[in-house]
Formats: sequence, C-alpha cells, structure tokens
Amino acid sequence: MDNLLKNIPYSVLDLATVLEGHTAADTFKTSLELAQQSEDLGYNRYWFAEHHNMAGVASSATAILIGYVAGGTKTIRVGSGGIMLPNHSPLIVAEQFGTLASLYPNRIDLGLGRAPGTDQVTAMAIRGQNIHAAHSFPKDVEKLQQLFSADNRNSNVRAIPGEGLDVPIWILGSSTDSARLAAAKGLPYAFASHFAPAYFEQAIAIYREEFQPSEFLQSPYVMACVNVVAADTNEEADFLSNSVKRMFLGVITGKREKLKPPVQNINAIWDAMEKDAVEQMLYYSFIGSAASIKKNLDAFVTKYGVNEIMSTSHIYDQSAKLHSNKLFAGLFQ
Repeated sequence: MDNLLKNIPYSVLDLATVLEGHTAADTFKTSLELAQQSEDLGYNRYWFAEHHNMAGVASSATAILIGYVAGGTKTIRVGSGGIMLPNHSPLIVAEQFGTLASLYPNRIDLGLGRAPGTDQVTAMAIRGQNIHAAHSFPKDVEKLQQLFSADNRNSNVRAIPGEGLDVPIWILGSSTDSARLAAAKGLPYAFASHFAPAYFEQAIAIYREEFQPSEFLQSPYVMACVNVVAADTNEEADFLSNSVKRMFLGVITGKREKLKPPVQNINAIWDAMEKDAVEQMLYYSFIGSAASIKKNLDAFVTKYGVNEIMSTSHIYDQSAKLHSNKLFAGLFQ
C-alpha cells in the first residue's frame, strides 16, 4: 500500500524552549542544531513563534532568530509561526522580513497572528496606547501586502528592503475569525492545533468553504501544527512526553517556568481536573513509537485532508529530541 504521508510536506515549529538548568544562549545553539538536522531530513520549513514574558520561551525577538537559523542552513525555508502583527507596525515588519528575504532569497516565510503572544500586562508594555490593535489586524495585513508590492514604489512610505520581494504571507489562527480572514484574502492558513484544538475542525471547514482564489494561492492550503514525541517504544515516548505535559500544566496554572525534565509519575504532580485540562489542550498530539504515530497520523490526514503537517516537540533531552525528529521525518519517506 502507498504511504499516505509521502506527498505531504512536513515542517517544524520551534518555540526556542529554555530548559531548566540552562540559558537562552544554550537554547539558540540547540535550535540551530535541530534546524540543520531538519534540513538534512527533508523538512520543508522551520518556524519560530513570537512569545513574550515567558521564562521557558526565548523566541521573543523572532526575526533575529530567523536570520540566525537561515544563516546556519542552506535550503530549508525559515519563518515565523508567527509574528504577532498587532505588536508591531506593518512597516517595521516589512523592513525586517524584506531584509531577511534579501539575505536569504526564496527561503523566508511570514506567518502572521493577531494574539499578543503574552499576557495583557505585557501586551500593554509592548503596545502602549495601541492596546486594541488586534481589531486592526485585517487592515494591517493589507498594509503589509501593500508595502511588499512593487506598486508601492510611488508611495510616500516605502519598505526598503521589502518592496517588490516575494515574501509569502500566511495567516495563523486558533479560532474561526482567522479562518475567514485567510479565506477572504486567498492566503495559506496555519492552525494552532497543538494548543487550541477546540476550533480546528470548524475553522478549516470555514476556510475551505469561503476561500477566494488570489494571486498568491489558487486553492485552499491548510497546515496543521501538532505536538510530537516519538521514541523507539510507546513507553519511552510516554515518559518523555511528561515534559510537555508539565509545560501545559504551567500554562493552565499560570506558572511560567523553564521546561522541566520528565518525571516517572506525572500523576503525583497534577490533580484530575488539571490532567483533564492538559489532555484537552494536547488533543492533537502524536506520542509513541514510529509505528503507532504513523497509524494515528494517517487517520488524522485522512479525516482532515491537511496539506502540510508542522510538528512541535517539547522534549527535555536534546539527543532524544533529535531522535524524535528523525523518527517523525521517516514517516513521510
């Protein structure tokens, strides 16, 4: 039987996770190592997510990290999953990504989100009087598209570099609003099913139903981001996954901590309600041996018809993380 996954591109989302006992500087080195391995394994793209005020996430200066990884690789696409556009002026984003696209032609992606990527107090520190900028997200996407267009050369405000460059724009989402925007603009759509599974099915259905072809994209293109912990056995993967479960427990309880090593008995550190909440958030997670993940991933792709899979792996041990990344790539080959 043909491999159902062999024609599907596979990619990586990196939150630049900082490990307990380590620093952001350590994280950047391991991110580059993972990106280089991903390139060798045929991964399509390597994205960083913009987050702020989180002890365990070092991807706050997203564009700088993209440049660092693009400079240390040769062919893999590198981009944002995403830039939280209301945190920035469209002009600054166009200049930054125009610079990246000039340095690394045909390799830079610009995924855009409208959430703050942090808490409200930090969002206020970033946005100041522009705190309600999320409401301007559709207009800001249009401004960005205008700044990238060659037609903008006669404007009073120009993105240099940026103008006339091919920087693919993606709409990121965790709700149905983003699906409608991506559909209306005829842009590819990346859904955050790795932490917001509730609206995934509904959002991609709306996106496909309302999609309007554009100069950028003729038919709908859905990328789903999922959690992945692959190991040689189901038992080992289950043990390694305790790190990501503890991370999501921290999200639920409001404890922003560095990524912790796995524990033998996770039931000793959460109660039944917390366990249920974490498992709901981790609904689209693929944890196990290569064989068990392939079975579940085949079912996922068959059910939802996604065009691309993006994996994110919060594994404490770097060698185990690299092994997981290799096992996952093997499913598509």
